[in-house]
This record gives sequence, C-alpha cells and structure tokens, in this order.
Amino acid sequence: MNRVALSATVLGGLILALSAAAVARKPNQDTSPVYGVKLPHGYRDWTFISVAHEAGSLNDIRAILGNKTAVKAFREGIRPFPDGTVIARLAWRYQSSPRNDAVFPAPQSFVAGAPTNVQISVKDSKRYAASGGWGYGQFEKGKANMGTALVQSCAACHAKLDSKADRVFTDYAP
Repeated sequence: MNRVALSATVLGGLILALSAAAVARKPNQDTSPVYGVKLPHGYRDWTFISVAHEAGSLNDIRAILGNKTAVKAFREGIRPFPDGTVIARLAWRYQSSPRNDAVFPAPQSFVAGAPTNVQISVKDSKRYAASGGWGYGQFEKGKANMGTALVQSCAACHAKLDSKADRVFTDYAP
C-alpha cells in the first residue's frame, strides 16, 4: 500500500471514530435528563384523572391522565402510590374564545390554546429513592426538555406537598 492510500485510510478511520464519539455525546432527546424518563407510548389514550388551571406567568390549562396503575390508586385513595404509577400532565395556553363568547351574553369562555408541554411523573421507589420515589420529565413538541435545572426543580417543588399526597398535586375528579 502506498503512502497516500495509507494516509487516506488512517484519516478516514480517524474521522469515523470522531464522528462516533460526537454522536455518543449527543443527548437522547427522547429521554429526560436526571431521571431518564421517557414520553410513554399511547399516553394520550390514558384515563382522565382531573383538570387544573395554573394562573400567573404560566397561564395554562392542564389535563391530568394516568396509566391503569395510577387510575386505580387515585380511585381507591391508595397512598403512597404503587410502583408503576405513571401520571401525564398535558398543558395548553389558557385563552379566551371569541367564537364561543359571541354566543354568550358576556365574555366567559376559555379554552385550550397552543400546547406548551407534557410532564411525566413515574413512581419507582427504588430507582428514584433520592427524590421520594418519583422520577420526572418534561417534553415539548415530543422531545425531552434537556434543562437539568428545570427537571431537578420538579422534585423540589413536589417535595413541598403534605406527605399524605405522596408528592402528587392532583386529586381524582370523579
């Protein structure tokens, strides 16, 4: 093999190795940092648990859904939640509806506007022991928010709840 061919082969191998290293360092946008939570397949078909409105700077409306384990625990008042509980919180901008208000005698209708994010809480008392048994993730447009500080703030905020709530803000809306 001549020197040019050998140099090209070595250079090609080096480029391939550097490319593989760069891909390995790229964060997986399907997996939330800190807890490794993923957006569950089929979560939009889960059972309705409740709704919420968050005022202030968030100004959103939320639907809270749960997998079968979560729904059973909510309905039966089981606390702490069993491992395998997964709760999805879907949020949209809270906005007035001029179309609906045109029908009513006064402006009064508010609806879900543009989607903002989906937050997932996963109960695994062993894997997430350091955060009270819960792992968290936030997703925007189907991709994990890679903000480590944001995701870490979930556990800190949920930890402020009364221990009877098992770090869950939502109550079941029958």
